[in-house]
Amino acid sequence: MKNTYKIAAALFLMIGWGCDKDKFAELNSNPSTVSTPDLRFSVATSIDQMYSNDYTTWFYNNFSYIYPWTQVTSKQGGNSSDFVDMGPSASFDLYSRLFTQTLDVRTVIDKMAEPEKSSYQAMRAMTYATQILPAMHNTDNNGSLVYTEAGLAPYTNPPLLTPVLDNQSKLFTTWLKELNDAINVLSTAKNQVSLGSQDVIYGGDYTKWAKFCNLLKLKIAARLVNQDRAQALKIAAEVASSPVGYMDGLGDDFVYQKGIKYYGTGNGMWIGFAGKNLVDFMVGNKDPRVRFIFEKNAFNAEVVQAFLDAGKALPPYVAQYANVDANKKFTGWKAPGEPWVRYHGAPVSPDAKQDPANNIYFNQSELNRLTVGGVQKTYASTSLYSEKMVRTTYDYTYPTKPGGRVIELKDNDPGLNVLLGSSAETNLLLAEFKLLGASLPKSAQEYFNKGVELSILRMDALAKNNQMPYYNNDPVYTNTEEAEAAATKLRSGEIADLLAKPICNLATDGLEKVYIQQYINYMNTPGDVWTTVRRSGVPKIGSSYLAWEKFTNGGNEMAIPRRFVITMPGKDDINYANKMAAITEQGITPAVLDPIKLNTERFWFDKTNPQYGAGPK
Repeated sequence: MKNTYKIAAALFLMIGWGCDKDKFAELNSNPSTVSTPDLRFSVATSIDQMYSNDYTTWFYNNFSYIYPWTQVTSKQGGNSSDFVDMGPSASFDLYSRLFTQTLDVRTVIDKMAEPEKSSYQAMRAMTYATQILPAMHNTDNNGSLVYTEAGLAPYTNPPLLTPVLDNQSKLFTTWLKELNDAINVLSTAKNQVSLGSQDVIYGGDYTKWAKFCNLLKLKIAARLVNQDRAQALKIAAEVASSPVGYMDGLGDDFVYQKGIKYYGTGNGMWIGFAGKNLVDFMVGNKDPRVRFIFEKNAFNAEVVQAFLDAGKALPPYVAQYANVDANKKFTGWKAPGEPWVRYHGAPVSPDAKQDPANNIYFNQSELNRLTVGGVQKTYASTSLYSEKMVRTTYDYTYPTKPGGRVIELKDNDPGLNVLLGSSAETNLLLAEFKLLGASLPKSAQEYFNKGVELSILRMDALAKNNQMPYYNNDPVYTNTEEAEAAATKLRSGEIADLLAKPICNLATDGLEKVYIQQYINYMNTPGDVWTTVRRSGVPKIGSSYLAWEKFTNGGNEMAIPRRFVITMPGKDDINYANKMAAITEQGITPAVLDPIKLNTERFWFDKTNPQYGAGPK
């Protein structure tokens, strides 16, 4: 919804630039007077602007809509009948700063004289990658975008103040050409000026930027897979045989680090319960990523004993794992033991929330309240998405018995690492395309195994850097061995054990298994989760692996939105005609909040995708 406002803001800026065009020309007419550090700063700023509006994106888009609609989590307190209703939303800010940086860099370089001009071509090529990734996420949610004519007002006479909105077909075609051109430059250009340390992603390594461009091509191919499969498979083959290579190791991952003092959103989130089917699936397969995505519940040995001492019933899904002797003493955990027994999700259907039998999930504030010696505490028995993946200034208080010790994780505040693209993603997409018939040199199983391995390693690295609670030990346990056994960090042999399980054998139901792993791998990039669920139909209804829980209200299946609301432009909007033309072309009813229309009136890439839970085509 906010995309319209952002476009309006961008147009305002364009008008401002148009009025001061002489000054703009003065600054840019002689490129030789522009110092190299200034140009490097502009490129570095474009990288910085790739990840913006983080708080509103997480608060509204991810925790209010995308995670509940994809069954990763519920809304806070569990899903009610209104969880499909949309309110405010956010988008990555393309227009007020990002395009001003990328266009300025390209303009300055294009006006340079040789041989200086040739030495800046790799830096110029980078600017396409920096703007395509956030634009891709915006079109996933908002459809047609201002792109090919974005930000041109300062460079046109008269200033272009009414840019067209490009449809998704044109966007994908445009991006593929830009990426192919960028890869060619990044992989072949000689004697290039380097960004060096000002490139906070790859330290000025243009080869890695070329590999990142190949990932962006795969992401486009994934969005084309049910719209133009032949094109999608062709793109996959190009990436797999690219002379520059593709992202294939942790060192290739695009880990966004805004700065050592960037700690994420800063503000707290309204996070719902983890989805029961997802958590049960991951715990059942001993997938270590459940420990990096979700937080443990509060029922450690000390809390369990406090409940037993008070004669208070434990939640049944906790009690089933607790060994208790005849004297009501907790003697240890049953298999699978710590830390696995501390992860539990809740049903996500609104009808499930209304079922009295599910009070054990949805009435925790009453059922899990314990008072001892006048001290009252309430304990969470389900898991939440880890806020340490969103903000590192999140202080965590470890659960202890009422009146017990105060143990906190605070004042550590590492700079937040944000994953925007990975080698795991690359390999899992290649596994999918191989199964769909792409001509690729390796087997689907090889790509899949590498993707799962890299996914686990990357999530472990993020959890370590962001200092997730329990990573090195569980400090509530006074016994050192028990404290270390309850740690959530990756253990030796866990990856091999997971890959040896049937869920990782692609001989049967291979495509569904690949989509499940993509779904899990994208837990740190929610926009990709939603795109994957929409295009794959996975999780699948009735799956024997990870099942989609039908959303019902009063016994009736609910329509779940597949896009965000598109606002109706005002007739006084200078770009009204182009905005209305884009709305008409897409077949979208503007300003509609009806989830049925938000489900059936789909964007171009989504028109031929399966319905939620229907499984892959």
